[in-house]
Amino acid sequence: MKFNKGKCKVLHLERNYPMHQYGLGVDPLKSSSAERDLEVLVDNKLTMRQQCALVAKASSLLGCIKKSVASRLREVILTLYSALVRPHLEYCVQFWAPQFKKDKELLGESPAEGYNDDQGTGATLL
Repeated sequence: MKFNKGKCKVLHLERNYPMHQYGLGVDPLKSSSAERDLEVLVDNKLTMRQQCALVAKASSLLGCIKKSVASRLREVILTLYSALVRPHLEYCVQFWAPQFKKDKELLGESPAEGYNDDQGTGATLL
């Protein structure tokens, strides 16, 4: 298996230092302002602002499903959730918490609280 230098990128985390050009052999590496690692988006300021935006989008999709679907059957909601919402949520969303007030306001209600079944059981569907 050959090493693909074209897929290598550098995420600069320094604040006051000029961005140096790194290379692998004679080929220069591309710089990036944000990268995905373990399916979590991290930017060069080590904030998760982009991740919060994705979770907010998934949360709003869940609200749209709740308002627009007449059936409250668990199977229907889970199918729609799996097809429409889950692709926007990432691998590690369950155990991180936003640091900044702006991100907390963007998210509103925590997506980990889930979607309660309206048929009186009160069971969480997520």
